[in-house]
Amino acid sequence: MDTAHLRVFRGEPNEPGRYEEFDVPVEEGMVVLDALHWVQGHAAPDLAVRWNCKAAKCGSCSAEVDGRPRLTCKTRLSDFDLDQPITVEPMRAFPLIRDLVTDVSWNYAVNATIEPFKPPDDVPQSEWRWQQEDIERVQEYRKCIECFLCQDVCHVLRNHETERPFMGPRFLVRAAGLEMHPLDQADRREYLKDAGGIGYCNITKCCTEVCPEHIKITDNAIIPLKERVADEFYDPIQIVWRTLRGRRPGSAAGAELPVLPTGPGGTSDGGSS
Repeated sequence: MDTAHLRVFRGEPNEPGRYEEFDVPVEEGMVVLDALHWVQGHAAPDLAVRWNCKAAKCGSCSAEVDGRPRLTCKTRLSDFDLDQPITVEPMRAFPLIRDLVTDVSWNYAVNATIEPFKPPDDVPQSEWRWQQEDIERVQEYRKCIECFLCQDVCHVLRNHETERPFMGPRFLVRAAGLEMHPLDQADRREYLKDAGGIGYCNITKCCTEVCPEHIKITDNAIIPLKERVADEFYDPIQIVWRTLRGRRPGSAAGAELPVLPTGPGGTSDGGSS
């Protein structure tokens, strides 16, 4: 029987983190989460691991495996060279709670600042109609399982590079699902520009690469939103046209974003460097 050598981060906030090593017997089809459960059952029963469905649909078991944000329930041990250690760490972008568990509550606070779906006032729901292509476009955004791997890999959030908060790719996806709905009447462009900080995204596509639902986050959500914001606030032709018509740019929607707490799971004060 093959053996996987795991290096697992252990620690709590405000104390030096450490790595503990475990040799885990590998059976066919095992994933990293299976290995962590073996560690809990045979070597370290106090290891803190967040998980729920074990079917890659709840987004609970997010962690970093060999430095890459992944769902541990979807990451097969057979994909690794078992002659080398496999390092498992908490997500770096969020504050550490304990071991592999991080505090992702900031994401839900950001979600609450986005203006919800606003249907037309003069059309009853029984008469709502839109085209199949519009349904298919919006449906992609609904596939998100809120694993927050895209938030974790985003360098703006991961490295706390900005003085003002940035909503991150997950919530640009949610905003895109609302903005591109054919019946939605709200205008979130000024919110995206100012409070949401959409300008901080430099479309490196790292968020798309780690998405377990294969949402084309950059191409299908972020870039169209950037185009809408640019058309409204930076296109000189649009500016002249609005001036001639006496129309101002769209008003802001939603509250200011909360600040992402410092001390993420992956820095020297609570995880890997």
